[in-house]
Formats: sequence, structure tokens, C-alpha cells
Amino acid sequence: MRLFLMLILAIVGLMPVSGARAGELVVIELFTSQGCSSCPPADELLGELAAREDVIALSLHVNYWDYIGWADTFATEEFTQRQHDYGRAAGSTVIYTPQMIIGGVDHVIGYRPMNVAELIMDHSRQPYPVEISVTLEGDEYIVQAQTDMVSPRPNMMVQLISYSPLEEVDIHRGENAGHVIIYHNVVTSWQVIGEWNGAGVFQTRVRPEGDGNVAMIIQTSGFGAILGAVRLD
Repeated sequence: MRLFLMLILAIVGLMPVSGARAGELVVIELFTSQGCSSCPPADELLGELAAREDVIALSLHVNYWDYIGWADTFATEEFTQRQHDYGRAAGSTVIYTPQMIIGGVDHVIGYRPMNVAELIMDHSRQPYPVEISVTLEGDEYIVQAQTDMVSPRPNMMVQLISYSPLEEVDIHRGENAGHVIIYHNVVTSWQVIGEWNGAGVFQTRVRPEGDGNVAMIIQTSGFGAILGAVRLD
């Protein structure tokens, strides 16, 4: 499976490159569950994407499969709600796993590497209109953002994400019982640290609530397009 995924990414010219600029970081959110038998291939694909310098790949575990017999150890109602909010923004009431959302706007089944790779290519060609700079002072990040977008500018959410790079789970019940599954970039905290209308310079200080590495994204309010992203690890 690993070799197949790497070949798919290579075929479409998307092998990892070093030195990616902030505007080239494509944000991928995988909604997954330890209780979903269709999810392990998507979890593996996310692991391949997490190794790339031009992608911020994030794994958000949802809780609506817990009733099958295994309570996902990373799932939160907050992440389940985030997936519902994306669905409503797209005009749908249906949610499923595994689902990848790319750039905040493109929804795709999470175990289809060719579709995912093509969408990454499309998004990587579109420079972000928001520039983010972040410096670390003690245990706080000092965040600044600015844009040259002209009015009318969209309202935006400034978000700080903490994530664990690697987790291994021995699953004892449910659809994946008997399997040890490796998860990558498991989100431990998703903080909305401010709202911004694009005027002037946005500035704030923030302390991450979760453990692990940190990324920041600025997204159109209402769960729309991601307009800026940086990885802080």
C-alpha cells in the first residue's frame, strides 16, 4: 500500500519538496475513526502526506462510530461538530468517514489517492492572499497577519492547531478489533483565537492548549476557503 501511494503521488508530479514557502502549504483535514473499517487506508495515506514539506496534514477523530463497540481514544465532539459544519457549508447533511477536506472547500473520500493528489496540485497553484508571521516568546506565540485583498474582504477565523505527530493504537473491539493502527498528526486541540475582517494588521498572543506540534490557519468564516497557513514545528 505504501509503495502504491508513493507511486500515485509521483505520477502526478507531487513528490515532497524541501523549502516550501508558507503560501504553498496545502491544508488537508482527514475526518476518521478508530471504529471505522474503511478508515485505515485513509489513515495510511495521511501518513504519506504528513511527511511532505508542502502539506499540513491533520487527522481529526470523530465520535459517531463509538457505538459500534470501540470508543475512539482521540475523538471529540468538537471535531465531529467541525465535520458537520463543513457539511452544512457545502449544503449537505450527510457526513461520513473517511473524509478529507482540502483547502477548506474540496471534499473527497479519504482513501482515493489519485483524487487527493489532483486536488493538492490544484490548491498548490493558488497562492494564499493572507501572509502570517509567528514568533515564539517564552511559551506564547506572537501572531501577525496581513493581506492585500481589496474590499469587500471576507470575515476570517484565525485558528491554532496542536497535533501529535505519531500515535499507535491497539484496537480491541469494533470493526478494527485485533489491529494495531498508526495514526499521524492527530489533532489534540483546535483553537479559534480570533476573528478578523482583513483590515490593518491582525495581532495577538496565544498559548497552545494541546500537546505536540503546532500549525496556524486563517480561514474564511463559515467554514470556507483557507486563506493562509503556516506550520510552526
